[in-house]
Amino acid sequence: MARNVEDEIEIEIEDEVDGEELNTHVEFKIATYPSDLTLSVIHEMWKDKDITIPSFQRNFVWSIKQSSLLIESFLLGLPVPQIFFYIDDENKNLVIDGQQRIMSVIFFFEGYFGSENLQGRRTVFRLTGLSKGSPYAGKRLVDLSTQDQRRFKNAVLRAVNIRQLAPADQSTSMYHIFERLNTGGTPLRPQEIRNCVFHGNLVDELHELNENSAWRIILGKKPLDKHQRDVEMILRIFAMTERGDDYEKPMKEFLNQQMKNYVKNKGQSKVARFAERFSEVTSLVAQSLNQKAV
Repeated sequence: MARNVEDEIEIEIEDEVDGEELNTHVEFKIATYPSDLTLSVIHEMWKDKDITIPSFQRNFVWSIKQSSLLIESFLLGLPVPQIFFYIDDENKNLVIDGQQRIMSVIFFFEGYFGSENLQGRRTVFRLTGLSKGSPYAGKRLVDLSTQDQRRFKNAVLRAVNIRQLAPADQSTSMYHIFERLNTGGTPLRPQEIRNCVFHGNLVDELHELNENSAWRIILGKKPLDKHQRDVEMILRIFAMTERGDDYEKPMKEFLNQQMKNYVKNKGQSKVARFAERFSEVTSLVAQSLNQKAV
């Protein structure tokens, strides 16, 4: 029985959405423009919280060698791939591509690599894995000569800035841009992308509801779906409960809009009411399933 339910999730969440996408599309009016930002400016923007990495973005995964090679590229004047910012309604720069590059730069400015370990310590960022003849091997930013420090701080990283102009009432283009940029490695699934893009209270609530014991009984499987298709099912329920009469294909865009409606902790009362009702209903259904099993 558990296997059948799992198979059903595969079909409903993936195949149906993919089929809809073949016959429908959404058009946006987008403004894009480049900015050549010095690394010092990027560092200041980060400190001022003008650059934001959306919640539930994939974590920083580069090794210290990968980050060191990037830093050396700036010092040598070699070209570095551009980054992409989505400019939101508050003129914040949301990173939709380039997190590893940006954080490598920030870490080198700070002098420490990565986040704190369980003991509250961080690794000192010394340039690692460079060629034996590199004059920068083993050095921190403060160890570089004044000239090299200036070269690094004044090095330029090009940013492509993206702002949605229309439609004004359906500002979900960041999802589609992120989806298309997300082509390397293992591509994210739709709900994973939504979590990256539409950060807010609803994201946290959906993940909490997905761990509800009654909900797991209904699904017939205890492990959480690694691609968050079970989370997307809850989002579907929420969207259809609140806006079912207004549903239009494609489902993917309908769910994008539902997430967009609740970014930045908007509508917390509606989310709380849904969570309460969801828990009540799933509890009743789970009890019914257990009784039938007996």
